Amino acid sequence: MKQRVVAMVGSLQEMYPVTCASAVFGYHGPDIPEHYDFTLCAEHPGPIRTTMGVDIIVERGLEALAEADTLLIAGWSSPVTVSPGLGAAVLAAHARGMRIMAVACGIYVPATLGLLDGRTAAAHWELTADLAVRFPRMRPDASVLYVDHGDVATAGATATTIDLCLNQVRREHGAALAMRIGRQLAAAPHREGCQRQYPELPTTGPVPDSLAPLLDWITANLDRPLTIEDMAARSGLSCRTFSRHFADQLGISPGRWLLDRRIARARALLEETDLSVETIAQRVGLSSAVNLRRRFHNTLNTTPAAYRRSFR
Repeated sequence: MKQRVVAMVGSLQEMYPVTCASAVFGYHGPDIPEHYDFTLCAEHPGPIRTTMGVDIIVERGLEALAEADTLLIAGWSSPVTVSPGLGAAVLAAHARGMRIMAVACGIYVPATLGLLDGRTAAAHWELTADLAVRFPRMRPDASVLYVDHGDVATAGATATTIDLCLNQVRREHGAALAMRIGRQLAAAPHREGCQRQYPELPTTGPVPDSLAPLLDWITANLDRPLTIEDMAARSGLSCRTFSRHFADQLGISPGRWLLDRRIARARALLEETDLSVETIAQRVGLSSAVNLRRRFHNTLNTTPAAYRRSFR
């Protein structure tokens, strides 16, 4: 049975996060399994004004939440007011197990309903001060892309919607499917939630125009014993300068980024092939089954064999 993803839109809706979610949870052709149904709803169905200057027609109202497996609150205009009817519908659906994903100003809905009390939430840097005042029991964090608590996930900037949605696919159906969808969308390599929302202002000195060519090269050569020295040489920088610029732009060290890519590739191979753990370790550059098992457990708190049983 397909999982039902409902995007709730509001007045003066920004369409980018809606279309990003639709791209991830929508139809991808006959070669990629269909696990999701995607639809829109609104508290007041009918014409909804968008930031594009045109209206969209939304046919479904809050009754859609009664059958939703996931609710995406997709970056409403600020400020967001949660009416009693909307609040009651969201709380009732959440109580029966519906997952909530809130992007940008959409965070005000779960925050108002107390669903983020005592929790850290990814927040847009322009909203953190207001959120801290209005919801003192929540910890807004503008330094990360997204935070996923399982029942509630938040993303700060609308550009991270694809990352947040692919994260859900990966949680529910494995890394291989998430990577296939990401490749079809030509999305950048999956970004972990702990990565920075936006780069700091560049410092003086030789800053690369973009890390994309380097990241593509690393991804294509994961089977090699890559080092920080190799990556720095490829970038034409000293190791120290390269590490600093890499962390400035991605909010994560080169070594951690490389390990994350190796683990992601290992997960896909465990899901899609019958290769031995030893062979997979060599293909992803982790040298041995012992090293792969150790890294895998440290990252995912499970073993490669148990992971394969779960997702095959």
